[in-house]
Amino acid sequence: MNTTNRSDIDSAPGHLRGLLRHFADLRDGTHGNGAVSRVDKEKIFIAAIDYLAPYARQALDEMNAALMLASGTVAASGVFKSPDGDISAVWTLNWPEQKQAGIPPVTLEAFFGHGFHHPHLRGATVGVWPLNVFSDADAAAELPTMRAIAAADLHNLVFQRDYRIVPAITRG
Repeated sequence: MNTTNRSDIDSAPGHLRGLLRHFADLRDGTHGNGAVSRVDKEKIFIAAIDYLAPYARQALDEMNAALMLASGTVAASGVFKSPDGDISAVWTLNWPEQKQAGIPPVTLEAFFGHGFHHPHLRGATVGVWPLNVFSDADAAAELPTMRAIAAADLHNLVFQRDYRIVPAITRG
């Protein structure tokens, strides 16, 4: 039986490497370079946040410039732990029309649920994507995914209200 190994993963297109690592982790019962314990996996997750941060900001800054006409603010929470043991880091894009509409900001969240095998990415209104980032190159490869999550999040927020929350459409 053929199984995927590290060289197979490394030779895959960048946007698919994280997904392959995710599946291999599930197969092997590990995360990253063999982490098995929750404590070790949390250390890897916290390091991943540092790698992801500039790319998460880039994705939201691009959206702010093009769609919010630079009227928004990108913010980052840093790493935090909930009382039930979930660990998260959140990047948000808030802008005046979104706040007036009373809807959530466009959100990129890296989270490691207390009962999860390993961490994931998601938006405020968008489901999960595996988070397997162990280097700056891994984080850079996730930029298209974060752009897609942010765009899908904005799309869903428009459905919650209407197109008038997008300044490029109303003021552009």
